[in-house]
Amino acid sequence: MRYIRYLILGAIAVALVVVSMANRGAVTLSLLPDPIADLVGYSFSITLPLFIVILGFILVGILLGFVWEWLREHKHRAAAANAEKEARELKRRVRRLEGEKHEGKDEVLALLEDSGTAR
Repeated sequence: MRYIRYLILGAIAVALVVVSMANRGAVTLSLLPDPIADLVGYSFSITLPLFIVILGFILVGILLGFVWEWLREHKHRAAAANAEKEARELKRRVRRLEGEKHEGKDEVLALLEDSGTAR
């Protein structure tokens, strides 16, 4: 299974290198279209190789997906935390009730009764 994962990661790496080599041309990214930039009086643009733009947006998409999924799973994490808290509370109650059940009895008889061998 580990080798299959390495094979897939290697194929992805080769594909990224091929895409990067094929898209080395420079592109200009502008914050606003020219008419709006003239109207506002602010213009920002940057020139980058196309592969950096492509890989950058892929990375941004992956990060947004992770954040979206983390936010979506909040209710499941909260439910698990509540269930764990309730389980701890119930275990504490059971220990307390077992202590009350064996109160005033001989410790050996209480242990035998707990194990189910006492009659």
